[in-house]
Amino acid sequence: MSNQNSVLSRLVDYAMGPMRFMNLLSCFELGIIETVRKAPGGGVTSQEIAAETETPPDAVEQLLRLMVKENFLSYDRKSTRYAIDGLGHLTDFDLDRITYGMQMIKTVCLRQLYYLSQSVREQRVVGLREIYGFDGNFYEASVKHPELRAPWSAVMDLLTSMIDPWFLEHVDFKQDSRVLDVAGNTGLGAILAQQQAQSMNVHVTCFDLPEKETEALANFYDNDMQSVCSYVGGDVFRELPGGYDIAFVKHFLEMFNEKDARHILENIHGALNPGGELYILAPIYPDDVRGSNSVDFFPSYFLGCTMGQGGPQDLATYATWVEDCGFKVTKRIVQDTSLMPPDVFITYAIICGVKDT
Repeated sequence: MSNQNSVLSRLVDYAMGPMRFMNLLSCFELGIIETVRKAPGGGVTSQEIAAETETPPDAVEQLLRLMVKENFLSYDRKSTRYAIDGLGHLTDFDLDRITYGMQMIKTVCLRQLYYLSQSVREQRVVGLREIYGFDGNFYEASVKHPELRAPWSAVMDLLTSMIDPWFLEHVDFKQDSRVLDVAGNTGLGAILAQQQAQSMNVHVTCFDLPEKETEALANFYDNDMQSVCSYVGGDVFRELPGGYDIAFVKHFLEMFNEKDARHILENIHGALNPGGELYILAPIYPDDVRGSNSVDFFPSYFLGCTMGQGGPQDLATYATWVEDCGFKVTKRIVQDTSLMPPDVFITYAIICGVKDT
């Protein structure tokens, strides 16, 4: 294939992306995939699928063509029956993980990304203003609009449960440590930290927006951790509570541009005791982005859907910011992505710094 044809082919692939995405997701949402999955070994016809899912049979046939093309399902012309194919290799957990992510992309991203170019120019999420009449970032909007928060929260809870155990293995908890989980959402990270530290008499404070306190406290109570986990509501750009030995910044620093990220790090520096440790968990871009799937997702996600700014950095850039804000970097650990399911395309790193005394 000539260079010209190769480039044109890739551009067409980009153009078809949203169409393929919604075709696939609709097959899940309409119950088409589930109907084929639970069908007997001989498969099921489009008429039977239509009756089960209460959808028009001709529309079902249209949607199923892509499923056959991608070998997700198979089609037997003689019997006119569809059967499970590639999707049969996936567990229920695999499919849940994929559909959670797709629902998040549909709800949080697709509509807002219509305004991506304008969002980049204005440095704010224009889609939230145009669609919801909300002038702010996604995380603020999600408090007022549960339909935004629900799919995002499901993905974040899943991601936290998969990534945080790896992160916590590299945390040097000390007896009687006071830990500050910055932007700890609704407390799952604090609970996981307690489970990791176990009998070391560690106390974890979850710091996030005041609106999340009720849910976080309920999570602590449900896990019988209300005596070892607490919640403080506030604004990370104003002031953090002080007197901590360890601070976590997980799934958060990448949301901001350099100026704001440095402001956050400076505030954390002030919240730590002398010799206190900072642990950052953040997605990173590799030096050679040609091998990265993160660059397919994050620029549009942060600039057009959630913040109007921000995005991951390479490991060296994060380390420079940490050092410039009064820490000595002691650890740089990059996740081994071969140990993660292949659909988890994000590469995370841990940067640990000690507060200079």
